[in-house]
Amino acid sequence: MDAYDKGSDARRGQDGPGGPGGPDRPDGEADAAETTAPEADGAPEAAGAREAAEVPEVAVVPEAAGTAEVAGAAEAAGAPEAAGAAEAAGAPDAAGAVRPAPLGTAQPPAPRTGVAALSPRYQVGAVVALAVVAVAVCAHIGMVFLHLAPSNTLTKQHGDVVDEWVFPEFEQNWKLFAPNPLQQNVSVQVRAEVSTADGEIRTTGWYDLSAEDGRAIDGNPLPSHTQQNELRRAWDFFVASHDSDDRPVGLRGTLSETYLRRIALLRLDRDGAAGPGGVVERVQYRSRTTNVEPPPWSGEKVSDRPTVRELPWWSVSAETRGAKSGQAGQAAREGGAA
Repeated sequence: MDAYDKGSDARRGQDGPGGPGGPDRPDGEADAAETTAPEADGAPEAAGAREAAEVPEVAVVPEAAGTAEVAGAAEAAGAPEAAGAAEAAGAPDAAGAVRPAPLGTAQPPAPRTGVAALSPRYQVGAVVALAVVAVAVCAHIGMVFLHLAPSNTLTKQHGDVVDEWVFPEFEQNWKLFAPNPLQQNVSVQVRAEVSTADGEIRTTGWYDLSAEDGRAIDGNPLPSHTQQNELRRAWDFFVASHDSDDRPVGLRGTLSETYLRRIALLRLDRDGAAGPGGVVERVQYRSRTTNVEPPPWSGEKVSDRPTVRELPWWSVSAETRGAKSGQAGQAAREGGAA
């Protein structure tokens, strides 16, 4: 009965001689074992607490584990200074986000680019230059618009100013968008009657003025406006101001003839058609028009025979009177010098 009463206060172990309640083990040793051994439910927690207390050193954590783990380990080991230094350095946390630097930390200014990188004086100069260019571009666009626009109040009052700005370099027309654009090659030729120094009259051959302009333009990246348009526009002016019998229509027809005569004299003098001591008395124009061959897929048929238009002889005595007087004065000066 005493054994049962004493055993009721102790934990019952396995039966048998080796168990804690066996006959071979004294009661004192069993009580000491029960007192010393930790309970099964709280054993790991108590062991972790003892390890944290006995090992103050911080283990080296790989970079892949994140800086937050290092800070956490430092705090567990009783080193809050290490964790605070890691946070002040702006290290990324466990989620990968970079913590902002604390207030008061100096940040380097961003480098300036473009106009902002210039000094104030050059910035003012750049702004003024841009303003001048913008005004010039707007004025040019406005002038061209008024030139192409139908007749209105502005063009009636300031048409001369618009024409002076547009012609001849910025001339615009609608020929590119015409229903039937020009599909012909027009060659303008001229010849002359020359009075030689011996008093004879001779007739030169035909000078192909269009071919001369073509040779001057071909291969030239910056051909002159004269080479491109002077002869072409003069011939178009003549054709538009004359009837089918080559009679001038109004004052514009007479002006077109005078313009062509002067062009002929300039070109013939450039080519040396009169020769030494010769003077050009009359000139004659003719045009040779050939249709441009259409592409094979169009199925259009045009004549390949050229059309020749030959104008009557024009006297150039009024235009050459100054040349004759100049030659006579030169001869007199040469005789006086002799």
